[in-house]
Amino acid sequence: MEIFELIKSSDADAVMQMVNQDPSLVELRDPSGLRPIMVALYYGKRTLAHALRSRMETLDLWEAAAIGDLETARSAVGQDQSLLDAFSPDGFTPLGLAAFFGSLPVLEWLLEQGADPNLAAQNQMSVCPIHSAAANRDPEKALTSVRLLVAYGAQVNVAQRGGWTPLHQAADHGFQHLVEFLLEAGADRTLKSSDGRTPGEMALEKGFEATAALLK
Repeated sequence: MEIFELIKSSDADAVMQMVNQDPSLVELRDPSGLRPIMVALYYGKRTLAHALRSRMETLDLWEAAAIGDLETARSAVGQDQSLLDAFSPDGFTPLGLAAFFGSLPVLEWLLEQGADPNLAAQNQMSVCPIHSAAANRDPEKALTSVRLLVAYGAQVNVAQRGGWTPLHQAADHGFQHLVEFLLEAGADRTLKSSDGRTPGEMALEKGFEATAALLK
């Protein structure tokens, strides 16, 4: 479908031109069941995602969690409490999406409502929200999200596909403050990924020597 290819190729002007000509395009779904707004977010096109949002009548809870629309998230859960731990078309919970995209107000609100911080995604990645939080490329958002999740009972040594724990993810990004927090929260620095690497070895491979020193 052309609109999805244009989103992936970063041609935002062409995407919005198409939508202007045919507003129904914002409701299309790709083979994974995702609408253009989510594809834009996954490809890091946040400005485009907001432009697409302005042409949509409603968002579902997963889209609201990803883009940070707290009002819509509240409305969706208010109408159907079972959505709190429901899975998106591509297998993620609202909490996991809020964690991955750094939607902190939505993340905190979902936790307050009782969203399960240890519910793994139903897809090949098998990530829990804490993995998604640690994967955020903004070190401050990653740290704040992980702190929130741990405060609500997220397990720090849980492994995703490939045997990566949150500590592996933090080490691979060189997020020193996040590594420090995870260690204080009980993360095990000796756990190895499926290919036999510890978090410290991952940090050293990436040249994050200060982070690697914390993990010795």
